[in-house]
Amino acid sequence: MFYPIGFGGHHFFLYLIVPAILGIWAQIRVTGAFNRWGKVRASSNITGAECAREILQAAQIHDVDVVETNDFLGDHYDPANKKLCLSSNVYNTPSVAALGIAAHETGHAIQHAKAYAPLKARMAIVPVTMVASQMLPFIIIGGFWFRIAGLITLGIYCYLILAIFQLITLPVEFDASRRAKIILQQMHIVQPGEEVAGVNNVLNAAALTYVAAFIAALGNLLWLMSMRDRRD
Repeated sequence: MFYPIGFGGHHFFLYLIVPAILGIWAQIRVTGAFNRWGKVRASSNITGAECAREILQAAQIHDVDVVETNDFLGDHYDPANKKLCLSSNVYNTPSVAALGIAAHETGHAIQHAKAYAPLKARMAIVPVTMVASQMLPFIIIGGFWFRIAGLITLGIYCYLILAIFQLITLPVEFDASRRAKIILQQMHIVQPGEEVAGVNNVLNAAALTYVAAFIAALGNLLWLMSMRDRRD
C-alpha cells in the first residue's frame, strides 16, 4: 500500500520527527549560547566587524569586504562575491559571542584564500543543491498527494544531493571553528578563562546545527526510500 505524506508508522517518527526535534534542540542551544555570551563584553573591547578585519589583515587577505546584514544570526561568508556578512548584533558588538562568530566566518574566508578542498567541493555542488531544493515542493505535492509516478524516485535523488551537501558542510564548518578558536587566542582578541570558554560554547552549539541539518537531510532520504518500498 502507498501512504500519502504524513504517514509511514515508525519510519515517519524515526526519520522525520526525531531529526526535527534534534534540529529544534540545536537551534535552542545556539540561540541560548548567543544570548548568554552576547551579554559578556570581551576585554579586547573590539566589535565583531573590527575582529574580522584584524584577522583578515593578519592573514593578508585584502579582497574581502566585511558588511553588515540585518538578519539575526544570519552571519555567513559569501565566496562568490568575497563578502563577509555579519548580523548587526555581531557587527557592532564587542561581546564574546560576537567575536567567536566573526572569527568563525572569517575562517571561511581563510579557507577560500587557501583553496581548502572541502570548501571548494561545497562551492561546486551549490548550484545542483539549489536546483534540488527548488524542485522538492513540486515533488512532494505531485509525488505524494497526486501520486505522479516517478516523482518519489526523483525526490530520493534530490535528498541524496542535499545529504551530500550537508555532509561536505560538516568539515567546512568544523574547520572554520577550529581556526577561529586558535586565531582568537593567538591574536589575544579573547583571553584564557571565561572568554575562551564562551567562544567554545557558542561555536560548539553552532556546530550542532550543522550536524542536525545533515541528520535531517539523511532522514528525509531514508524516509522517501522506505516510502518507495511501501509503494512497490
